[in-house]
Amino acid sequence: MGEWQIWVDEEPRPGWANMAIDHALLERADQSSERWLRLYRWSPSCLSFGRHEPATRRYNASRIAMLGIDTVRRPTGGRAVWHAQELTYAVAAPGAGFGSLRAAYLEIHRMLAEALTQLGAQACLAPESVTPSLDAGACFAQAVGGEITVGGRKVVGSAQLRLGSALLQHGSILLQDDQAVIRDVTTGESPAHPEISDVAPWAPASDVAEAIANQAQRRWPGSWNRRSDRSAILSGASTHYARYRSAAWTWAR
Repeated sequence: MGEWQIWVDEEPRPGWANMAIDHALLERADQSSERWLRLYRWSPSCLSFGRHEPATRRYNASRIAMLGIDTVRRPTGGRAVWHAQELTYAVAAPGAGFGSLRAAYLEIHRMLAEALTQLGAQACLAPESVTPSLDAGACFAQAVGGEITVGGRKVVGSAQLRLGSALLQHGSILLQDDQAVIRDVTTGESPAHPEISDVAPWAPASDVAEAIANQAQRRWPGSWNRRSDRSAILSGASTHYARYRSAAWTWAR
């Protein structure tokens, strides 16, 4: 698959910055055929909406504001995720190396499941099922085909975006079960889901990040580099900051 860049981002960033950086990595994958694996955290904790999710209908904006909850809308699809006790991964690369979007989705999830299994979690991919609608509640409320589960509980939620010849797939890896925040700000009924705390012997975020980075290098051929200079990436991301900080974008639907 050529040369890969690994970025284990040790600086937790606000949601708008994280989404702008992932967007910039996708552009670099499209324009220069770069391949990136980024692993990162969020600060402050943030509620992210999928690109097409009807957030204005599903979630109570007044309560979110009253609680001081940070929000952002992702460039990718899917449903709401609370980014707090979790690790987020992003893969940005030319799509040809993975095949179709579905093939890429499954291949990346297989890599992640193998990494989590090495940490002691009995991770597997959920069997095929009907994809829930965007009105079906939070991302982690239920697993669909190809998503990663431990003890029947969804622990990784991912979404994709294609730009030209490149793809971005990023997703949240739960370290603790704290998605109740979403139920607290949901308008109307919100599906309950089983707890994760008793079924997944999670390691610290830093150990999970290293396990994923190591497994990606074993599974995907090519040279792998860890570059320390991120100035060009952050410069590219800065062109997207205004968009992802904008309430008009976040609450567009």
